[in-house]
Amino acid sequence: MGTVVDHSPPTAPTEMSVALRRLYLSRFAFAAVWAALLFATADTLGPLSGTLLVLYPFFDAACAVVDLRSTRAADGAVTRLWVNIGLSVLTGVALAVALAAGIPAVLRVWGVWAVTAGITQLAVGVVRRRMGGQWPMIASGAISTLAGASFFLQAGKDGATLTNLAGYAFLGGVFFLVSALRLKSADRNG
Repeated sequence: MGTVVDHSPPTAPTEMSVALRRLYLSRFAFAAVWAALLFATADTLGPLSGTLLVLYPFFDAACAVVDLRSTRAADGAVTRLWVNIGLSVLTGVALAVALAAGIPAVLRVWGVWAVTAGITQLAVGVVRRRMGGQWPMIASGAISTLAGASFFLQAGKDGATLTNLAGYAFLGGVFFLVSALRLKSADRNG
């Protein structure tokens, strides 16, 4: 079943900021809880850590769908958000397969996703920069790209763990929180 995107007239910038602020706050909360749970189970691939790993990219895809629908992507980010949805869904499936091969395979898949999702996040932030509150998203996208490369490289080393993924997700959540707060500040100033 496909996702339908509403092509209604663009929402007002303030409405769009409110929708993004809510979305960003929920992403922060999810990332914080997810990171804590993964950190507690990061030494091995068990049922909980495996579920968490597969869940994260699917949550990311769902957030991109919410973003498309709530903002009607009136800001030129439609294509970039669709790319993010596709990448995240493919990553969720790839992670489910990689779980059987072990932590190094998971780190490789996560690394590739972090690079590609980071580039996409950076692109969406650049398109939305005039609305305010997007510099944290631009920085987060750039950091995600670098972190993804490090995860890929870490996979080839002895004793690779998932601990860094928990830190990565938490930091990403903090960037969403900062962006949400900056969006609120931009609304007051605008």
